[in-house]
Amino acid sequence: MKKWVGKFIGGAVGLAVGGPVGAVAGAALGHACDEGCVPGLRDYEPLLSRDNKTRFVFYTATFSMLAKLVHIDGRVSQEEIDAIEDFMIRDLELNTESRNLAVKVYRSALQSEKSFQDFAVSYYRHLHARPQMLEFMIDVLMRIAVADGSLKECEEKLIRSAAAIFNVSDDAYRAIRAKHVSPLDQAYAVLESEPRDSSETIKQKYRRLAADYHPDKIASKELPEAFVQFAQDKFREIQSAYETIRHERGF
Repeated sequence: MKKWVGKFIGGAVGLAVGGPVGAVAGAALGHACDEGCVPGLRDYEPLLSRDNKTRFVFYTATFSMLAKLVHIDGRVSQEEIDAIEDFMIRDLELNTESRNLAVKVYRSALQSEKSFQDFAVSYYRHLHARPQMLEFMIDVLMRIAVADGSLKECEEKLIRSAAAIFNVSDDAYRAIRAKHVSPLDQAYAVLESEPRDSSETIKQKYRRLAADYHPDKIASKELPEAFVQFAQDKFREIQSAYETIRHERGF
């Protein structure tokens, strides 16, 4: 009977909220009900009221996006886990029960076939009238992404897609990014490297990337002018990143 009740409540919430957020929320809440974790979760009840729906979508979409973000590079660092925990405690001030439910949302999102962008769209639909909340979400995503020491290209691609969905301006995005990403962090990201990589590894990655985007190599392939310009800009970015790291490491 207990598990039946959990599935019923989870399904009701899923239908009420709708979309990918509803599906993830329903699954997470159903599991929480089965385990007797719902009573006392003031941040999540009563979940079906109109006033609380936006708040509920905020929590669910947020932890769903974070789940997709931190797994995009194939590994989750302890620093990223700690950063999410810090976000739950310091920013959201969630109590123990609410944090447990947030973890269930996170795990349900990982099992969902829906993409990061699907959850970003749901977030935007419910919070588009509150631009501060949109920029806040970009700030949170950036903060978690750099927790392990660098902003990887695959991570920034996701965050940029969220910024586009949220209609966050380029200037606002760059300002948020600058708060969290130092020039040295960016240099490592450009060279597809991490601070813990050896100097020899850095050199090898630099040589490979420089060869891939060398202007002479690109020009010889008779590619569209727009791509040639992109490759030239990329090559300069690679050169600058290498010089930044070389100067910092002294090799």
